[in-house]
Amino acid sequence: MKVKIITLGCKVNQYESQYMMKSLVSSGFSLSEDCGQSDVVIVNSCTVTATSDKKVRQTVHKARRENPLAVIVLTGCMPQAFPEAAENIVEADIVLGNSNRAFLIPRIRQFLSSRRRIIDIEPHGDLFEPMDVIDFHGKTRASVKIEDGCNQFCSYCIIPYARGRVRSKPLDDLKSELRGISGKGYKEVVLTGINLSAYGQENGLSLCDAVKAACGYDSIKRVRLGSLEPERLSAEVIARLGRQRKLCPQFHLSLQSGCDETLKRMNRKYDTEVYEQIVCDIRKTFGNAAITTDIMVGFPGETDAEFEKSLNFAKKIGFAKIHVFAYSRRPGTAADRFDGQIGPKVKEERSHEMIAAAQTLKENFFKHQMGLREPVLFERACAEGVYEGYTENYTPVHAESAADISGEIIDAVISGVCGDYCTGTLCL
Repeated sequence: MKVKIITLGCKVNQYESQYMMKSLVSSGFSLSEDCGQSDVVIVNSCTVTATSDKKVRQTVHKARRENPLAVIVLTGCMPQAFPEAAENIVEADIVLGNSNRAFLIPRIRQFLSSRRRIIDIEPHGDLFEPMDVIDFHGKTRASVKIEDGCNQFCSYCIIPYARGRVRSKPLDDLKSELRGISGKGYKEVVLTGINLSAYGQENGLSLCDAVKAACGYDSIKRVRLGSLEPERLSAEVIARLGRQRKLCPQFHLSLQSGCDETLKRMNRKYDTEVYEQIVCDIRKTFGNAAITTDIMVGFPGETDAEFEKSLNFAKKIGFAKIHVFAYSRRPGTAADRFDGQIGPKVKEERSHEMIAAAQTLKENFFKHQMGLREPVLFERACAEGVYEGYTENYTPVHAESAADISGEIIDAVISGVCGDYCTGTLCL
């Protein structure tokens, strides 16, 4: 039987989709790129915003239109957080949460046998769900999910309800998975998690232990971290991370707001002074580090003055990249019940202003890379004779090459800035 998986959302979702692919293939399914020609279509969902939920519904509807006879499976964060809403997406034949992926294949076979709709959403357990992936279809870089869940309960966030509490991959399991990845020739590994900074907090370990394990394989040349929450990045942790020479100097350090009053209402566990000190410690420890972030605009109660504080703080930090998004109400969260909800027009205006500032900051960062000789992991051809890759600090680089250099790490001198990427000249 042919199966297509559609992945919505973050790198953790992408990893979990890769795991589902592996499980399905080992059970006799074949992977398909064509929804219309697939016997089974799986939608691995995201629910971080209301827009995410809308996209989930649209994706399921589209899959049913394109293939009326396919078995449609809806799984992931959206059913886990909002089971009733997921059940109401009637085009889905099977609805599974995030906690019972082991039942994916049995439920598909059950439906094929009975043709009766299946709703199976169970609470999260206390242990990390065993899964490993060593082949990443169509990917140059490997990724490893090392942590799931979050205990922070930020006032706007539905993720603790979708993902449960912090659970970490056992270190021995992580080393085993990394050993398999290293044997496949992947030169870069990205460590991912829902609250990556919290890795190991329940069993006396820390993120440093996972990074050290990943850096311990000769064939793995680079180790990169996914999105980080600031609250566990102490000076000691940053110093330990700095001793791992393979760790890439790129840190996606979630900010959400550069205004202390807003951060307090968000129930974030730091203020701007703490955040700035973390950035300072990172830049002292890692040369030419890229600091990227997420910033929310239009949070309930955000005044014009608070927005200006957030905007000015972003400029002060000098981020290499900012993901800007407007606050989205999520039923079941504290912020959904707050007074002072901001209208869509104001959110849009503030988004445009923050995005413009983010673009200027990115251009400034790129200009600072000019003239540097950096190792670039080239991923793919982006035009005839032109290849796209990333430096250790995740600066995108396009370089000309007569030979196929996909999957190779080659030094390049950064020679120009062209919009959303830099140009480079290979050092051969």
